[in-house]
Amino acid sequence: MNALQSTLKLVLSFAILLWYTFLWSLGILGCVAARRRYRLRPRSPLASAPASSVPGVSIIRPLKGLDTNLYENLESTFTQEYPNYEIFFCVDEDDDQALTVVRDLMAKYPHVNAHIAIRNGVTVGVNPKVNNLMTAYDQAANDILWVLDSNVMVDPGTLARSVDILSPPPNAPRRPKRRIGVVHHVPYAWVSKHSLGSRVEEAFLNTNHAKMYIAINTVAIDSCVVGKSCLYRKSDLDRVDGSLKPIPNADTGGHQPGERGLAAFGRFLAEDNMIASALWHELGLRHDLSCDVAKNAVGNMSLMDYIARRIRWIRVRKRMVLAATLVEPFIESLLAGVLAALGLYYLFGIPPWLFLPVHFLAWLSVDMDVFASLAGHPVPASMRWQFLGAWAARELMALPIWFIAIVGNEVEWRGTRYEVMDNGEVKQAGEGGSGVTGWFLRWGRKRAEYYEPLEMRE
Repeated sequence: MNALQSTLKLVLSFAILLWYTFLWSLGILGCVAARRRYRLRPRSPLASAPASSVPGVSIIRPLKGLDTNLYENLESTFTQEYPNYEIFFCVDEDDDQALTVVRDLMAKYPHVNAHIAIRNGVTVGVNPKVNNLMTAYDQAANDILWVLDSNVMVDPGTLARSVDILSPPPNAPRRPKRRIGVVHHVPYAWVSKHSLGSRVEEAFLNTNHAKMYIAINTVAIDSCVVGKSCLYRKSDLDRVDGSLKPIPNADTGGHQPGERGLAAFGRFLAEDNMIASALWHELGLRHDLSCDVAKNAVGNMSLMDYIARRIRWIRVRKRMVLAATLVEPFIESLLAGVLAALGLYYLFGIPPWLFLPVHFLAWLSVDMDVFASLAGHPVPASMRWQFLGAWAARELMALPIWFIAIVGNEVEWRGTRYEVMDNGEVKQAGEGGSGVTGWFLRWGRKRAEYYEPLEMRE
């Protein structure tokens, strides 16, 4: 029995160290890829090309109320250095507060082909964002669509550089083996109102999330897309339905039977991820990141808002990619470090008190380097201690948040409760959360939408 226990401990210790080595390989890959991709952002030749020589693009922005930094976010689409695009601003009703900002910008940039698309009750599913987008989707004049959220700001060269990837010229030096179906941008959080939840969100998105997101997309063995800002072709989307079943004759224009296109994704809460997965699996297309970031304006987010937001997306991912969600705690610095410390102590006698400080310092150094690559500068000295505190809080909370999220299926998004079902489909749930978890998610929340809109006077 003792021999068996010793063998199991030996095997487990080696397995832990192999996993730890794999994690570090993935983290370093994300760090190096971020350095190579984001520290140099050249100007695209398309920025100064004649309008008739470049593909047209329809930019679609879903709006609801006055989100944080809304004016600057929307203005960034009016100032794109690209000669051939139109913009649609999508609202549910014609009295939406966001339209005041939209009309001011349309008056300021009369030369930009901008439109207001009002939903007027169009409903294709339970996802309010998809319902919001449908009018613009039907009216778009161009095949290439760029859908980006209202709380996202982008650099002027983002569109041109993204089209370079989605539609590379025939003489491009490195054409991909598979056609690119989605060009997406890694989210980069910047805090406009300093609060604990906002700081923790910033630390999460700009370090560990970005590092793993970039690494996974560099390896590119499967679809992994956060839809803050995505470009894809309407003609491709109109052929898929979210079933993720390969289309036998996809290369010759084949399509899924039944309902297809954007309307088919109204049954999913994470429609952006499902669209990217459908283009990957059903059409055999691939995705790529541009060298730009989606600057995500984070308003006055409370800590409970941050926790609720993380729980929501863990529960959605659990129903979409269960295996990856179950593995998630083991990629966090705390659990990975503790397990590695135990393995090293058993195999080599290295004391945990000596290993763990080195582990956390090295992990933090890589995360800070990823932040510098995305931001174009290190964390400002005046904010360094606040950032480090938020980073540490995020690392400590990751495992408890995961445990809360993994035992439930209900989420709240923009004031409505949903039950997440198989494959990420959702249906509306009853009012109010159930049990202790529902009370916990409501306690301490500033509001339901997590990104606090500005008041009119602001």
